[in-house]
Amino acid sequence: MATKKELLQQPIQHIDIKQHNVVPLVDAMQHMAYSSRDLARAASIYERMLRDQDCGVILCLAGSLISAGLKQIFVDLIRNNMVDAVVSTGANIVDQDFFEALGFRHWIADDVMKAGTEDGKLRDLMIDRIYDTLIDEEELRECDETTHKIADSLTPRPYSSREFIREMGAYLTKNGKIPQQGGVDSIVLSAYEKDVPIFCPAFSDCSAGFGLVAHQHARGDKPKVSLDSAKDFYELTQLKIANPTTGLLMIGGGVPKNFAQDIVVAADILGTEAPMHKYAIQITVADVRDGALSSSTLKEASSWGKVDTTFEQMVYSEATIALPLVTGYAWHKQAHAARRERRWARLLEPVTA
Repeated sequence: MATKKELLQQPIQHIDIKQHNVVPLVDAMQHMAYSSRDLARAASIYERMLRDQDCGVILCLAGSLISAGLKQIFVDLIRNNMVDAVVSTGANIVDQDFFEALGFRHWIADDVMKAGTEDGKLRDLMIDRIYDTLIDEEELRECDETTHKIADSLTPRPYSSREFIREMGAYLTKNGKIPQQGGVDSIVLSAYEKDVPIFCPAFSDCSAGFGLVAHQHARGDKPKVSLDSAKDFYELTQLKIANPTTGLLMIGGGVPKNFAQDIVVAADILGTEAPMHKYAIQITVADVRDGALSSSTLKEASSWGKVDTTFEQMVYSEATIALPLVTGYAWHKQAHAARRERRWARLLEPVTA
């Protein structure tokens, strides 16, 4: 068995859509069939979404995406006003993006590791595996401890995940974990600087959860920092009410997908007749036949009053293949060129004198 140092040799490299003009390829795909034509239509819908000056764009992330090499895409979307809010699993934001922002990396596993026959040995070396990607567990523990420190620094009260993630962005800035001081760019940092709110409805299911558990245990009977998932839902619903025309770009499914779709219904419950999401794209490999949330079609969501069906498209493809094409198409068509930044996070912060 190789040593830990020998196994963690080849870092994952994040793809840069700015360097690859995929417009001719995607345009050609619209004249093909099956998933290629679906992908081309999704790319055109995303382009239309960005050119619609009334539309607020919500990006939904599920699955292990940052560890797979997609981080730079999401950073570019945030920094270039191509998304206005993010709804994600906690793992993408904390265990993967914030983890890399602290200076750590994800590593390529060879075919022997991918087969799963060596997982027991990996455990002995404190190496975690995500299919064909490796992570240093000791570094993950440092990420856990950092979220613990952030929790300890805050006034004890309930926080939405958006508020806590904003504090993570502030931590990166205060501690020089930024490109201008030799650090790397990240989703958390770019969203902090651009006032793009990030919501993680199941935030405890990641490194931040470990940090908060440690924080609450250490505090004992004293007041503690906690997470308020209802506040998450309320805040995102307020954004829908403030910006009725919305579009969804969903990678994977699960909780982020349903959370973002449900704000239409939540607005109605609050007495505002908000229109269904005007645009919706979902990239997924989930099978619709099991009735699961991740695989439910966007047309099905229309029956719930969540998604309009005029500009919606399911793309049955693995995200590392489809997402660079869909977003790269919009980038190189300059669909975002005239788009204004919304800085939605400011709508959710208390007004100060």
